[in-house]
Amino acid sequence: MTAHPIPVIIDCDTGVDDALALLFAVRHPGLDVRAITCVAGNTDVDGVVRNTLTVLEQAGAGDIPVARGAERPLVEPARSAKHVHGQDGMGDLGLPAPTRRPVDVDAVTLLRREILASPRPVTLIPTAPLTNIALLLRTHPEVVRNIERIVFMGGAVATGNATPVAEFNVWHDPEAAAVLLTAGVPITMYGLDVFKRVLVPVADVQRLRASAEPRLRMAGELLAHRDPATSGDPTPTGGLGDAGAVCAVVDPGGLGTELLPVEVSLAPGATRGQTVVDRRPRPGEAEIHEGERELTLVDVGLDVDVERYVKLWLSVVEGE
Repeated sequence: MTAHPIPVIIDCDTGVDDALALLFAVRHPGLDVRAITCVAGNTDVDGVVRNTLTVLEQAGAGDIPVARGAERPLVEPARSAKHVHGQDGMGDLGLPAPTRRPVDVDAVTLLRREILASPRPVTLIPTAPLTNIALLLRTHPEVVRNIERIVFMGGAVATGNATPVAEFNVWHDPEAAAVLLTAGVPITMYGLDVFKRVLVPVADVQRLRASAEPRLRMAGELLAHRDPATSGDPTPTGGLGDAGAVCAVVDPGGLGTELLPVEVSLAPGATRGQTVVDRRPRPGEAEIHEGERELTLVDVGLDVDVERYVKLWLSVVEGE
């Protein structure tokens, strides 16, 4: 399909939607998944490693190195999302334990090795709190010379989920997200504004759940897994969630973005972890009186072609 597949590394906290992202990434012929690194987030980091290896096994993926990363944020304690993703972090589907094992180096070491060894610049796809990425950038800043772009699932322009204004991945480790913005490479923010919109229709979810193929059945069960807060919804449409960020790497034309200044609120209190996106057409009074501050410009996802990404994901995951 693609003469030169895009080299990518996925940094994840494998819960339900990270699993959907991995299922898509390892099967798309246009992606060369060079490594997967794991970080605490949806569940503890050891659970993330287990879930990641399980998905790769169920997907019949090739020999992709998987490494254990940070078990807590840079400053604060880890705070999982098991109440959303289940006690095992991946919907409590009762999947068999993986026979695969992680590599014997840590995530930062694996990230550095695979980025610098890649013959073409790598696209990083973090779908998790950004702790591993921050540690990489601060420990081995030389990697940026071989990073094409960072497409991260995180942040929100409008409404958060961890707090009224903060999205979980950024809220979990705001300092790490702030470090990401200093990377000096092009960054795309696939935030909640588009994340929440990409829903797989109920008929497709039910078809996958009824499949005789274990991989497809797992995909269907993951899509049907409901956040208990929305479990009263009788129609189990499934959100692609993190998988949409991988779709945006493969098919950037399906994501409507605008290059905007972004910063992360690090102050204690109600706004901690907020991605402050400046959509104003001109400077305001603060800049006039206090002077403009230099902020990172980020391609912020504001619109998404839902049907296009759903069709893309289904065609790849269900393809032979």
